[in-house]
Amino acid sequence: MNKGLAVIGLLMAGVSNTWAGCPDYLNVEVRALRSDAKLNICEHFGNKPLLIVNTASHCGFAGQFKGLEALHRQYKDQGLVVLGFPSNTFRQEAKDRAKTAEVCYVNYGVTFQMFDRVPVKGAAAHPIFKELARQTKAPSWNFNKYLLDKNGKVVEHFGSMTRPGSDKLHNSIRKLL
Repeated sequence: MNKGLAVIGLLMAGVSNTWAGCPDYLNVEVRALRSDAKLNICEHFGNKPLLIVNTASHCGFAGQFKGLEALHRQYKDQGLVVLGFPSNTFRQEAKDRAKTAEVCYVNYGVTFQMFDRVPVKGAAAHPIFKELARQTKAPSWNFNKYLLDKNGKVVEHFGSMTRPGSDKLHNSIRKLL
């Protein structure tokens, strides 16, 4: 075996799953909703198109969980990753993470990745949502949807009124895949 190839093989074995072009704002650990595990967005979901959504279990738009789950099931094998971030920024999230998990997983059958509560607007906003706001605009309510290309750049922002089943959202997703 060529010594150069052997060295490359050894170097590759030590490489982490983090994608090389991961933007700083996605290279963060966020606590998963159903466990104490912290997941690094880049390591677990990097180099794929992302649909990031700020959610709330007691919001009138909570029915969108079903539509988000349908998007997840329809496009996951083509690379789309749906990430849900519960937030009490608009005072409509359960106070207890177990209740939030129940609403998501039991009431709505969510199988896409959900994280623990984070603030999504203002000075206290989580770094992911600060950058999403910088690239587009801050969420004005729950269930804002941010579609990111595989490089972490926001391609399009969809407000709460855009349903997950809308042609506009589906067309934008298909363009990325």
